[in-house]
Amino acid sequence: MRQLLAWSLAAAAALAAAPALAPTAAAADTKCPKLSTSWYGNNRARLQQVIDAHGTCSGHRGAVAAFDWDNTVTKNDVTDATLSWALRHDALPRPARWKDTSAWMTDAGDRALTAACGTGTGSLRTSDRPACTDEIVEIREKGTTMSGAAAFAGTWNHRRTVPQYAWVPQLFAGRTPAQLSSYAAAARTEALAAPIGATRTLGTHTVPAYVRYYDQQRDLIRTLKRAGFRVYIVSAGSEPVTEVWSRGVGVDAAHTIAIRSVLDHRGRITTRNEGCGGTGVNKGDVIPYIDGKRCWINQDVYGIHGPAAWQKQPWKKRIALGGGDADTDVTFVSDATGAHLVLNRNKAELMCRAYDDADGRWVINPMFIEPLPRKAGPYPCSTTAYNAPDGGRTPVLRPDGSVVPDQADTVY
Repeated sequence: MRQLLAWSLAAAAALAAAPALAPTAAAADTKCPKLSTSWYGNNRARLQQVIDAHGTCSGHRGAVAAFDWDNTVTKNDVTDATLSWALRHDALPRPARWKDTSAWMTDAGDRALTAACGTGTGSLRTSDRPACTDEIVEIREKGTTMSGAAAFAGTWNHRRTVPQYAWVPQLFAGRTPAQLSSYAAAARTEALAAPIGATRTLGTHTVPAYVRYYDQQRDLIRTLKRAGFRVYIVSAGSEPVTEVWSRGVGVDAAHTIAIRSVLDHRGRITTRNEGCGGTGVNKGDVIPYIDGKRCWINQDVYGIHGPAAWQKQPWKKRIALGGGDADTDVTFVSDATGAHLVLNRNKAELMCRAYDDADGRWVINPMFIEPLPRKAGPYPCSTTAYNAPDGGRTPVLRPDGSVVPDQADTVY
């Protein structure tokens, strides 16, 4: 009995440590859902192996796959595309005070926006006030005013939010979700029609004018769903905007997770949003950002509420496949039990995890459209790649506490 128990424990340990599950005989059946697009290297085969092992071909149903949206399923940012459309069509409501739009808005930010955008009532006239557009875009992109002053200040958990991400839905306070969805739909039509590589000028900023769905991700999501996976989108963008786009890959609103604005008694967007992990309604303190993406997956997908939602869960309550492109995705992508899919945009913390490949399950792919060139020099994994909660930059650590060494960029 002791020998049998020892063998069973050893076999279980070997199975848990295995980098991937081998395809079953059923996986070879031609009726099993198969990927059909081209990927870098052997990535298609590796993803297919996960689909076969966790899907209906192996007798399973209900495994979860989760994807970031912007620059993971699409090339370019759909929330930014919507903001661009709104700025060019005077669709943003004018706040009574700019400081009311964010809990962290500084006096310098308030003064810069007031001076550039003027005062009054109704919608902002951003279409013919390039200075106003400039301030809004600069704050969205960098968190600073055009003069370089900090637009946000104070204390926040840098693994749970970033003020300029939370600020975009707050800019639409006073509009309804249906109105915001209509702006997103108009922006989607425009961005899909623009040629690849097209740009436009907002104030003095040059921004992408086009968005494309990645054919490979569309095919992956379609194949996962045919194989019985539950597919979710988890984004740090605005939920009404993301929902407009996620429908294009067959993911409905119930499976789309993003920043959820709280509505007032008339059904209008406010500057507050729903919380997670024991944090209630807030003004941007908690959004689906880095650790926040794990929290929302645990809460919305697995029904784990309160502080436990911030914690890494046991194997059976974790996603099988996670896909992302930036540090904001690193926690939930790392949680995946089958494959951690990464599109290389040279984001340090994520790429340190990916290239270290501690569990042998990281799948790295260049961007499918306009991939970046090879990063000059190694990623600073051993020193400054980790985004600390207090905003500092520290070494990336493995689960056992050892430091991830600096990593060269080899997939580009």
